[in-house]
This record gives sequence, structure tokens and C-alpha cells, in this order.
Amino acid sequence: MSKHLLIVESPAKAKTINKYLGKDFTVLASYGHVRDLVPKEGAVDPAHGFKMRYDLIEKNEKHVDAIARAAKTADDIFLATDPDREGEAISWHIAEILAERKLLKDKPLHRVIFTEITPRAIKEAIAQPRQIAAPLVDAQQARRALDYLVGFNLSPVLWRKVQRGLSAGRVQSPALRMIVEREEEIEAFIAREYWSIEAECAHPSQNFTAKLVKLDGAKFEQFTITDGDTAEAARERIVKAAGGRLHVTDVASKERKRRPSPPFTTSTLQQEASRKLGFTTRRTMQVAQKLYEGVAIGEEGTVGLISYMRTDSVSLSQEALADIRDVIARDFGTQSLPDKPNFYQTKSKNAQEAHEAVRPTSALRTPAQLARFLTDDERKLYDLIWKRAVASQMIPATLNTVSVELSAGSEHVFRASGTTVVVPGFLSVYEEGKDAKAADDDDEGRKLPAMKPGDNVPLGSVHTDQHFTQPPPRYTEASLVKALEEFGIGRPSTYASIIQTLLFRKYAEMEGRAFRPTDVGRAVSNFLSAHFTRYVDYDFTAKMEDELDAVSRGEEQWVPLLEKFWGPFKELVDVKTESVDRTDAGSAVVLGTDPVSGKPVSARIGRFGPMVQIGTVEDEEKPKFASLQPGQSIYSITLDAALKLFDMPRTLGESNGEVVTVGIGRFGPFAKRGSTYASLKKEDDPYKIDFDRAVFLIEEKEEIARNRIIKSFEGSEIQVLNGRFGPYISDGAMNGKIPKDREPASLTLDEVTQLLAETGKPVRKGWGKKVAKKATAKKTATKKAPAKKAATKKATKKTAKKATKKTAKKATTKTATKKTATKKVTKRVSKTASNDDAPPF
Repeated sequence: MSKHLLIVESPAKAKTINKYLGKDFTVLASYGHVRDLVPKEGAVDPAHGFKMRYDLIEKNEKHVDAIARAAKTADDIFLATDPDREGEAISWHIAEILAERKLLKDKPLHRVIFTEITPRAIKEAIAQPRQIAAPLVDAQQARRALDYLVGFNLSPVLWRKVQRGLSAGRVQSPALRMIVEREEEIEAFIAREYWSIEAECAHPSQNFTAKLVKLDGAKFEQFTITDGDTAEAARERIVKAAGGRLHVTDVASKERKRRPSPPFTTSTLQQEASRKLGFTTRRTMQVAQKLYEGVAIGEEGTVGLISYMRTDSVSLSQEALADIRDVIARDFGTQSLPDKPNFYQTKSKNAQEAHEAVRPTSALRTPAQLARFLTDDERKLYDLIWKRAVASQMIPATLNTVSVELSAGSEHVFRASGTTVVVPGFLSVYEEGKDAKAADDDDEGRKLPAMKPGDNVPLGSVHTDQHFTQPPPRYTEASLVKALEEFGIGRPSTYASIIQTLLFRKYAEMEGRAFRPTDVGRAVSNFLSAHFTRYVDYDFTAKMEDELDAVSRGEEQWVPLLEKFWGPFKELVDVKTESVDRTDAGSAVVLGTDPVSGKPVSARIGRFGPMVQIGTVEDEEKPKFASLQPGQSIYSITLDAALKLFDMPRTLGESNGEVVTVGIGRFGPFAKRGSTYASLKKEDDPYKIDFDRAVFLIEEKEEIARNRIIKSFEGSEIQVLNGRFGPYISDGAMNGKIPKDREPASLTLDEVTQLLAETGKPVRKGWGKKVAKKATAKKTATKKAPAKKAATKKATKKTAKKATKKTAKKATTKTATKKTATKKVTKRVSKTASNDDAPPF
């Protein structure tokens, strides 16, 4: 038996560490968090000191059981979860579970942390254990409680006032507000015209351009000229005054130093990977996790290649500094090495994050040496991390900037600038990425010919260029992460999850590489900004993060912090629940009046998404509704475009004795004949599609349906069907797999009954619908029960007991959840499904 039990979070990490520690250690993974708040109201009880009710996470129960079994026989236990606030909480939860099961009696429990997975780091950590840090656990619990209280209390208000199934988050809501406010800035933006004037200089040794900086003796600014006629008149005056040449009046040369950027933090890594590699924040963190946990690199075996990637520190350990300085001296020469290491100051004072920047565990492992062992993504990210860390310890770059002023007569002046690299320093390894605008305005790398005051430079031509001011750009992942960090919203480990939540909830979508808020996202943000202003305020959210950090440092207690938050928040929720009308929920836009009925036309968020409406619920006659088409928004649609949506359904003619129509439904535009609906293709415009095209789509759909049935059985609801992913079995309520070695058409009724009992899964809405006849779930359930019973192997007493306990627990949870449905945040999923879709297994 192993003497020591060491617990980490991930199986990959466990596998790597197990090789380092040998037979005296058993290394097991918790697979992330092991407990969470029970998913129902009352999980956090403000009336009793914010007592929190936890339950095991069902998918991780087996891993907890494995840890418990190993703990029984171990001499001592080492908790080696991640070195951040979440990792500390996981260690605490594991300790609590083991204590509840009475497995810690007279058994030492150690907390160990390491920021890299290398033999040296692991052994040093085990040699220097500590106790679980209560302040870090308190901070994590406080954060979880706050998120729970906001979600469970604010989300139901959104359900009643905006749309069911929506959710509000303590940190995601301010992030959404940023995206929405930027969109509103863009929509409100009014472009201004302006003109620039440049001279094409024909110097004997090199052509170059120069920008006009003085016109008619006055400084030339952005809006000095705002129309083409004025620009042309100015150009003619300049050409006439120049007389075919420009006179050099001043040459200024200035040498400056540019210092390297610090090594990566989580935030800067995400930003740079987005700018340089096109990675999403999620992709960056997934690849970094793999590099941290370990990669097999030949004879060395599996080795962690980078330090822990969730950190806001820019410091490097003495060992890392020595390592990097050796590499610089070896590969770039001692002239590239400063006399002493470069040190950087972190902006954050958070004690809960890892205490080192993201860096290679050994700078001696160059990207070129590791390339053959890494995937393409791993290679790219490791290259970025390695270069940034090495460059951070190199000498500054020395740059020489030359600025030349050239006059056209006595009243007009042009300026040309160029910057050359005198000593590359760190630039020989790495240069930080720039956005497109910064890159366009940069003169770096541009050389000018040698000139001195008094020189005359031949003037090739003078040209004018029209420009328009541009609205602020939409947020990309890189710029949103940067903004969140600058405002102090969220923490390094939360940026990726914030972004994923916004996309998953369909509050924002990606347009190219930029975020664009959806109508639902704007409605949610507008409602919260109007009625819960304080709680989506950037400063308030940042201050709350600071207070949580103070808890993590032991400077503040977590219960008083929650008490201060909870009272005013709950009072506001209660007031708004009663007082705010649905029509005042930030999701209705009045467009005008319908010329036919004289009733108001509005655009709003309805039960099934964005729509337009003629009339109001107060009218005697029921309002008319029409769904918006893809690409339309309730915030930008015009009255004419809205009224056009009510032209549906269109009647195109008759076919086979039945009317053919085109309409727009919940799942998009469709053509219909009798009971057959056929979705229109992307290229089909429902307002322009003709009769022949509509009939073609309908008959194509019917042909697919006819060919879908491979085999049916008299007296049975079960059919063998063709689906999008291949043949399968369905009775309308359950879908089952067909073995790869069986010919679908040769299956017998007994075989399909058995297969459905063994492999059947409930049909998701829209999947596996019957073609010829419908089957009710009740009838099917009765029919398949005996077969399933016969196919199931006899369970042991122990398994049966466990299953019964689990079933009872599930039933209780299900009932409780049902009772509190209005308190739980859920995701509404809409999917167009047709009869030719096969079930996803």
C-alpha cells in the first residue's frame, strides 16, 4: 500500500506527477470541483449567517469515492490542487468530505502548492507543506454566495419583465453592458468629413512622403479642411508656392530607449494570443492548461512546459531568471544581457493568485527543440510564452527618430518622420502586438534619406485625400479582456468564462472577431441599467472585487461583506418585481403607426425572440405579431421594414389540389403544402420566392421523408429509419443504435425491441419523429419495459442499494427543482429539427 496520498485537480496532472513521486505515493484527481451549492432556493441562507448548503457534484461522485478509499489506507494526505482561490476551495471541500466520512482521525493533512509541474517544484512543495488558507476559502465562498444570490434573485425578475429563460450574473452583466454601450456609441456616431494633404518628395537617393502640418501660416489640424473644393484650392496654393521644390528648414534627431514588456499574466497572454494567433480566450486557456499539465517530450517523458497560467503576477523566480539569463547569453550574446535582471511591478495586490508570471519551466527548452513534440496550437502558444519571457530579461532597444520639416514657400510646411533601430535589444526576440490603427500610424522601420537644413528636395506632386471619422471599434476578445482588467471587473481566472457565458446565453455574438450584442442581450442590459443601476455599475463591481480580495488577504470578514450587499439588493429586487411593468423593460421600441389600422407598431422581445407587433394588449382586437428575419434588430428596424413582415404568409398558388404558401415561423422562413413544411434555403428570400421553387422544396422534403423508412413492423411502433448520421431505430419516444456489423433492413422485430431496450435514449424534441404514425410516450414506455427488464443484468445487493439511494436522491432533487422552477436560471434552446434528422447519441 502507498504511504502517501496526493490529490490534484486533473487526471493529466495526476499522471505526470505520479511518475515523479514513485511507489510511495498514490496520486489521484478530483476532476475539478467536488461539491457545489445545491441547485435550488435556500442554498445560501441570509437569515442564518449566509449558511451554505453543499452537495456532491454527481459526475464527480466516483472520483470522490476513489479518494475516500485511498485515504483509508494512507498514512497522510497532501492536497495539491491549483495555487489559486478556486484551488484552495477545492482542497477545503475535499478535507470537509473526508472529515464527514471520519477518514482524517489521527491522519496528517497537508496543503502543498507549486506553480510548475517539474520534479524539482513538486518535491520542494511536498517538503514545505502548510495548512489550508481559511481567508482564501472564505473569499471563494463569498464570491460563490454573491453569484448565487444575484442569479437566483435577479434572473426571475428578467423572466417576468423581459423573457423567460434569461439570466443575470454579478460579473457578466457589467461585461454585457460594456458591449451594449459600445454598440450604442457606434449607432449614435455621426461621421465627419476631413481632408489630408501629402507631398510626394523625389529626393535623389530615395522617394518619401511628407504630411502637411502648417497651411497659410497656421497649424493644420484634422478638421482644418472639410470639403473637396477647399482641399483642391489649398493644394493649388501649395504647388504654386513650392515652385517645384521643398526647402528643408529643420532636421531633428532623437535617440530613445524602448523597454521590453513584462512576462505574461493571464490577461496579457489572452490579449496577445488573440492579437497574434487569433485564439479565443477559451482556446488560449485550454492550450495553456495542456502545456502546464505536461507534454511527452521524448526521453524526458511527460514534463510541464509552462508555469501556472492563472496569475496576475509579473515576477519571476530566481531560478527562472538565472535560466533565462543563461539562454540570452548563449543564444543572443552577452551584449544583449543587462547587468542585473529586469524586475517588473505588478498592479495587483491579490494574494490569492499564483506568485509568478506565465513562463517556460525551463527556458533551455527552446520552441525549436520542442516543435516536433507539440501540436500546432501548443507550438504557437509555447513560442509566444517563451519569447515574451526571454525578451523581458533583455536590454532595451535603442531607437533613433528623425523628423524633417520642409517648407513650400513661407506659409506652408510639411513634416516627414522615420524611426530606425540602432540596437535591437529585446526586439531581436519579441515585439508586442499592436491593433490595426496603431500599426497604421507607426513610422517605425521607415528610413529617410540624409538631409540637412538648407537642402532643397524636388517636389514630385501634392495630393489630397478624403477621410471620414470612424466610430469606436466593437470589442474583440483582446480589447474586452483589457477593458475588464482596467475596470477591475472579474479576475484572471474568470475572463474566459465571462465571455463564454455571454456567447452561450446568446447575449452577444461574434461578427468576425468582434462582439455584437443581440437584441435579447441589449434588452437585458437596458433593463438592468435602468432598474438595477448600482449592480451593473463598473465602479461598484470593481469595489466588490477589491473587497473580496481583502477577504482573501484576511483583512475583511466575508459574512459582514455579504450582509452589506444583501439587504439593499433584496429590497430593490422586491420593489422592482412589483412595480416594473413588462412594457417598461427596455425591450420595446415604438416604430410608428400602421397606416391601415391606425394602431401603434412596436418592436420588442417576445416569448420566442425579437418580433414586431401591431396594436397593444389593451385593444379589443388581439395584436398582430411577426418575427424578425435574420440580420434584423428591434433597435434598428424601420417602420416600413416592420410592416413588410406582416405580408406573410404569402399564397403562391395550388399544387396537387392544395394551397402552397410561404411564411416565417419560429424557426425561420418555410414553404407549406397541406401538412408538409419545408424550410427555405439560405439563398431563398421568403418575399421573392416563386411558386415553382416553393413546390420543388416541398417535394424534395417529401421525397426525403419517403426514403427515410428502411423497415417498419406491423403492430409495432418501432421503425428502422435513415437519419442524417446513418440508420437508427425509433419508436417515437426512444431512439436506439444499430450495430455496425448488422444490415439495417435485415433486423427482426425481436432484435429491434432488444436493441431499443439496451441502447435507447429519450428523443430530444424534434428528433426521431414518426413518419407514418405517431407513438405516444406512454404506450411505448409500457411496451418496452419487459424487454428492458429482460436485457438488464441482475444487480448485486450493494449496487441495487446504491442505485435506489441515487434514484431517490434524484427524485427529491427533481421535485424540489420543479417547485422552484421560477427561481432557477435555465437556457432556452431553440432548434429547427426535421424528420430527416438523426438522433445525436
